[in-house]
Amino acid sequence: MNPVSRYHPVLVALHWLLAVLIIAALALGALVLAKLPNSDPHKLEALRGHMGGGVLILVLMLARLAVRRWTRHPAPASAGHPLLDRLARLSHRLFYFAVNGMALSGMVMALQTRLPWVVFLGQGTLPADFWAFPVRFVHYGLSRLLMGLIALHVAGAIYHTFILRDGLLKRMFFGRRGGAAASLPTSRRSFIEVRS
Repeated sequence: MNPVSRYHPVLVALHWLLAVLIIAALALGALVLAKLPNSDPHKLEALRGHMGGGVLILVLMLARLAVRRWTRHPAPASAGHPLLDRLARLSHRLFYFAVNGMALSGMVMALQTRLPWVVFLGQGTLPADFWAFPVRFVHYGLSRLLMGLIALHVAGAIYHTFILRDGLLKRMFFGRRGGAAASLPTSRRSFIEVRS
């Protein structure tokens, strides 16, 4: 089986789409929903977008897991140090945990507070305070973990792009997946060897 240098185009599309949706959902939650009192009529509209986005993110994450499982992907990348490589593997696994956990804890909270009926059907009212429900603490904690993971992910991309200069980001863009492109370097040493 020939090696591939880039991820499957469906994975690439899902990666960037999920990046936008996750950041938008986090921003809507932290910058809008958290600041609006439950008595504000705009809260229902914001919740509608947040909940719909959360369900869409969960569906796309499950699709991403399926596509990743059934498609070939490039060999594991290296940051040139075993500790950094372990951190990268752990942070990627935590991404799946945090995103899926956020969506599931949001669904549990929605059911406990009857949000689908209130937000989408106009039946009932919002609870006085979501913090009265313990799952709200889980949802909040996972959101902060996810924010930290995004920052770490961006820092890793910057490190690979500007310090190692190993072309790692090309793996997550559209383009030729095999042949000569399959020899894209994955560490600084291989980058230097390819250039010499």
